[in-house]
Amino acid sequence: MHIPVLLNEILDHLNPQPGGVFIDATINGGGHARAIAERIGKEGKLLGVDRDHELVEKLQDSDFTVACDTFANIRHIAETRGFSNVNGIIFDLGFSSFHVESSGRGFSFLRDEPLDMRYDTDSGISAKDVVNTWPEDKLRNIVFTLGEERFARRIVRRIVEQRERGRIETTAELVEIIRKAVPGSYRRGRIHFATRTFQALRMRVNDELEHVAKGIAEAISLLATGGRIAVISFHSGEDRIVKECFREEERNGILRRITKKPIRASAQECRENPRSRSAKLRVAERIT
Repeated sequence: MHIPVLLNEILDHLNPQPGGVFIDATINGGGHARAIAERIGKEGKLLGVDRDHELVEKLQDSDFTVACDTFANIRHIAETRGFSNVNGIIFDLGFSSFHVESSGRGFSFLRDEPLDMRYDTDSGISAKDVVNTWPEDKLRNIVFTLGEERFARRIVRRIVEQRERGRIETTAELVEIIRKAVPGSYRRGRIHFATRTFQALRMRVNDELEHVAKGIAEAISLLATGGRIAVISFHSGEDRIVKECFREEERNGILRRITKKPIRASAQECRENPRSRSAKLRVAERIT
């Protein structure tokens, strides 16, 4: 089951009221959205967006509007569905537990599945394409920058050597390549040795950083005066984009930053939901 991260903090800072207009730009399993819907009631309006058609289909019978698209197009999605002067918008930039546990698309290094990693399986390139066809230097740059993987050079060299013998088709094959590439001490570390490589591939396949920058800029334009935007990030690159975007709009007199430093999950939440350990929440309010 998908457990929404920092739910209480989101509700405190967005403060949904009856009749409010809200957008969940990354609806995933609907955890944040349902909590907001309860507070705004039937007289309120809520739009949920996700680029994964399977997740959207699961929410078709909800009491709110759902749209299958990337949040990079959030202004068009909202305007065509009559959402303007929005009171609150949330982005949860983590991927859903559905993708890890049920999608069968290779998001998890703990399951043997085809290497796909696309949220939208009808478009774009798969992780299999990237791993098997991209030049070594380009692949190394992805693993190092997006995955922040210090053994990127060794891992990618092993990938290239393996694909010269035959295509890499599954997550299990990729995990074994990574295992052989990294030192024993790294394999026994607190974080699974394949975590950063898988993260890098997922982020690149789905153009996640590019979508974040565009989506947040468009979301700000949809806010009513006094409306708030809340963004939960899990990667330093994402958090940097959010921070700089909020700072820039504050300098331009559009936003006021509510959180100068990111809010982190409590120790209790981290114990109950380990996914929340790396979550960072930033909130800003439109002032014009």
